[in-house]
Amino acid sequence: MYNSLLYEVKDGIATITLNRPDRYNAFDNELSAEFINALKKTQYDPEVRVIVITGAGKAFCSGQDLKDAPKHNLGESVAKRYNPMIRLITGIPKPFVCRLNGVAAGAGASIPLACDYVVAAENVRMVWAFVNIGLVTDSGSSWFLPRLVGRQKAFELACLGDSITAKEAQQMGLINQVVAHEELDAEVQKIAGKLAKSATKAIGLMKRMLNRSFESSLEEALEQEMWGQEIAGRSEDYAEGTNAFNEKRSPVFKGK
Repeated sequence: MYNSLLYEVKDGIATITLNRPDRYNAFDNELSAEFINALKKTQYDPEVRVIVITGAGKAFCSGQDLKDAPKHNLGESVAKRYNPMIRLITGIPKPFVCRLNGVAAGAGASIPLACDYVVAAENVRMVWAFVNIGLVTDSGSSWFLPRLVGRQKAFELACLGDSITAKEAQQMGLINQVVAHEELDAEVQKIAGKLAKSATKAIGLMKRMLNRSFESSLEEALEQEMWGQEIAGRSEDYAEGTNAFNEKRSPVFKGK
């Protein structure tokens, strides 16, 4: 179905692999369109409980393919390509795990920030290289970076255009885990598998609340928690969770 990415669903986990390794998985028109399509597909597939995003080969994603970059109307390109990606990753009420396997640059460094959990190989380097070609940050990085690392550090990352290691990114709070490259698949499977078996209805509600928390007052957050708890309390997962607790067994959640 796809030419520039791989899509697989197994045991409740959808894995989307950017598959242009000869171009370090850079986005051209085709990959951008296919990635957006694959994200939408996960949203409406009831079999998908968790989404893993990764890249084929040595790189995760090197951002925009400059050989395919538009000469004019870059704002329109951002609106059609990158904004929909970030809105889908943050808006779909399912957890996203980033398997950060190699270099992540530009938009490719911003996608992990939009994900809910990031596992990186120790050889990873991240760089928001927009300034190096005279452009501004996009793909949500101007929103994510100050919230994750503070305004001054965000300025440094965005405006100096220097790369950082996986360990440095972890210390800044940009990613969750750093592992040896040979351990990456096992650790991603462990995290994604745990989430897939969890109460993903509740996780989707918590993801929404956490994403709104930066713009919410305490009173608004309390209201959101109240309504979230009302919805979760009507779910099959809650009934199963309480039954399993009372019966002293492990719950079997279905994300409903």
